[in-house]
Amino acid sequence: MTLQHIKSLKCLICNKEYPESEVGYVCPDHGNEGILDVIYDYEALQTKFSRQDLSESRDFSIWRYKPLLPVAPESEVPLLAVGWTPLYKATRLSSELSLKNLWIKDDGRQATASFKDRASAVAIVKAREKHAEIITTASTGNAAAALSGLCASVGQSNVIFVPESAPQAKIAQLLVFGSRVALVQGTYDDAFELCLEAAETFGWYNRNTGFNPYMTEGKKTVAYEICEQLNWQAPDKIFVSVGDGCIIGGVHKGLKDLYQLGWIDHIPKIYGIQAEGSSYLYQAWKNEEDIMTKPAVEATTIADSISAGLPRDRIKALAAVKETDGAYLSVTDQEILSAVTGLARGSGVFGEPAGAAAFAGLKKAVSEGLVTHQDSVVVINTGSGLKDIPSALESCKLAKSEPKIVPPKPGNLKELFQDLF
Repeated sequence: MTLQHIKSLKCLICNKEYPESEVGYVCPDHGNEGILDVIYDYEALQTKFSRQDLSESRDFSIWRYKPLLPVAPESEVPLLAVGWTPLYKATRLSSELSLKNLWIKDDGRQATASFKDRASAVAIVKAREKHAEIITTASTGNAAAALSGLCASVGQSNVIFVPESAPQAKIAQLLVFGSRVALVQGTYDDAFELCLEAAETFGWYNRNTGFNPYMTEGKKTVAYEICEQLNWQAPDKIFVSVGDGCIIGGVHKGLKDLYQLGWIDHIPKIYGIQAEGSSYLYQAWKNEEDIMTKPAVEATTIADSISAGLPRDRIKALAAVKETDGAYLSVTDQEILSAVTGLARGSGVFGEPAGAAAFAGLKKAVSEGLVTHQDSVVVINTGSGLKDIPSALESCKLAKSEPKIVPPKPGNLKELFQDLF
């Protein structure tokens, strides 16, 4: 199927371009490392789709942007609602951090409670365009849950590979939705490699980020939404947590699309936040290392969703920061846990550790002078705190916030509750 608004798929290593209909997932000259980027015909798109068209749309999902996505106009999309998550103006957090304008983009409000629904929705459409019988992915949990739930909504068979250490809440989602689940006795990177091999062996459609070029295209819709929800006044800076690198790459791609179309007048600086125990990209950026030769790190962090020893979408992830004059920051697990309660109490947004990491990064950026009072800032929360209750409870302990056990028929209420108020 040839899509007329796509000019080519371009290898990010050798810059070779391929017709969209003539290549699979990666550039054949570089094996599984040959990440491709979808190149659009922006001049043609400008004549067919406009901001006015969006203003008249009543489809409040990622599919309001369908003409800007790599899917055929006639392709059916999943009915499960994906996208158009709320963008909250966080007035109290702004005051705490001495910022003029701060917004929280809450993707914990997606159908399966994480940002990853955006990519999985596109994956299902692309797989069905190719008449795939089975879709597969490897994940630390959220991408798997996203694919699992969206597949359930359309009756699509799928096989999921996740590390055995994935949070039980995420594994429960997979089983509830009816996926066939392989718990891998190893790391996310082990699950990724096993998934690649299985997909090639059995001919399954592969949704893996950093391998399937269309996953970036689903994730870029968050940038569209942010700018549209701000009446096309792009913020100065965007903070996003980073593991495999596909989300930050998607944010960058969406902003570039809008700039090329003339819908925004500048591209915000992008700040990638990594857990200190899984900081491959932070190290590579800070030390100016070659990410094509830099070996994997040993990833250990409470923020399982951003735990990746070798980020698979590292080319796009590093470009997102370098090309926007942003920065990478690393935060400790304790800073992440503190940010879970800080974000929740300051805005009402309950993020899992990976989502709260972006807020922890903002706090560090403010303290280091990387963000000024006049900057308009958006922090993306990538997943619901309900995904990881043990970590949420640990964050409450850190904040010295624990429940008080009381008898059913207390005597002196004032004495009993004096330490609660």
